[in-house]
Amino acid sequence: MNNLETYQNFYFVGIGGIGMSALARYFHASGKKVSGYDKTNTKLTQALMNEGIDIVFDDHIDEKITALQKEDTLVIYTPAIKKLGILDYFNDHQFEVLKRAKVLGLITENTDCIAIAGTHGKTTTSTLVSHLCKEADLPFSCFLGGISENFKSNFLYNGTKYSVVEADEYDRSFLNLSPDWAVITSIDADHLDIYGDKNTIEEGFRQFAALVPEDKQLFVRKGIDIGRSHLTYAVNEEADYYSDNLRMENDTIYFDFHTPEETVKDFAWEIPGIHNVENATAALAILHKLGVDFETLKKAIANFKGIKRRYTKHRYDNGKIYIDDYAHHPTEINAVMSSIRTFYAEKKLLVVFQPHLFSRTRDFADGFAESLSKADELILLDIYPARELQENFEGITSEWLLEKVNLNKKEVSALHEAFNKIKEKEFDILLTVGAGNIDTLYDPICEWMSKY
Repeated sequence: MNNLETYQNFYFVGIGGIGMSALARYFHASGKKVSGYDKTNTKLTQALMNEGIDIVFDDHIDEKITALQKEDTLVIYTPAIKKLGILDYFNDHQFEVLKRAKVLGLITENTDCIAIAGTHGKTTTSTLVSHLCKEADLPFSCFLGGISENFKSNFLYNGTKYSVVEADEYDRSFLNLSPDWAVITSIDADHLDIYGDKNTIEEGFRQFAALVPEDKQLFVRKGIDIGRSHLTYAVNEEADYYSDNLRMENDTIYFDFHTPEETVKDFAWEIPGIHNVENATAALAILHKLGVDFETLKKAIANFKGIKRRYTKHRYDNGKIYIDDYAHHPTEINAVMSSIRTFYAEKKLLVVFQPHLFSRTRDFADGFAESLSKADELILLDIYPARELQENFEGITSEWLLEKVNLNKKEVSALHEAFNKIKEKEFDILLTVGAGNIDTLYDPICEWMSKY
């Protein structure tokens, strides 16, 4: 294939995906002509169009597509799209067609790449690393799996020396990267439709770890066996880098941060949960190794606002709280629920959960049931299929999962009926959680609760 610099046109098939849109923004910021297709018009595709990127939502070969020349056009696609006439057109006419992961990998070859991997925590950690880089004014670009509340995007361009990327294990995408620095937050079983079993996904992470050239530029949460020498990080236990002395005052969490050489007291931030202090510890470790001073890091941690749909919390005048989160694995749901129960032990909790994928629901049904049983009341939405078909997973339904949940107050609901059901419930805290299109409830809930 040609060098990326030789292409003037970049066409994205599935441009509205969180990873695809970050790449689209990168090439657009680089002065290239960017266009694409997506099935659905969303807030994200609307934002891309507002930025000057041309997007279509019909699978139709129009004159803009036929005007593209294969010599100066690169087509980028997501594996989530299995069959599409537009994609067939590009393949039939011998355009260069590459997966998103391959293109991101090519970008990382020419930068000092900081790659954040893990089945949980990678979006928060990579977004925080990017925020710290920005506050330290390092020359970097970032490609994130969530929308930063600080810079209102999943992409930021502040130079090209460093790249901060979310290293996605799905489809073994992260093995396309060229990481100079890396964090591994967790290697729990997930994506068993790709990996088959827990041992295979762990081996995938070991292969990713092997890509990092220097032992002291690989940071792994203490307790994970990654198969090579590395630095460790932890919370409330000693490691190469660790945080402890956690305490909460109002809505602010304070903690002390330890390096191999020194202790820095009283970091403060407003992102709840011990797991998020763990993510902060990894981010601080990398920025410290990059030479950023602690005064800058303290200020940056204090003004970090988090990521959309990652424990996004609203407190209302009537005392009620609304939390929205992207968690879609039992371990992630447990982390969110534990944080709520730790800080709001006596509050009545209503959970609205949308399972993501039939395969994940099947593989982790008992774990989902155990974590969801910690609610006081549950509205379980229909399973969001994403790339899967119900006909291939006979009997795997929300009704089947609900039977496993140990709660008296529980029910299944279609998404379009959920908002009206929520308005009929009594609760102190409302948690909406899931990775599908449950996010469409967010704006109506916020508007309703502000008038509640």
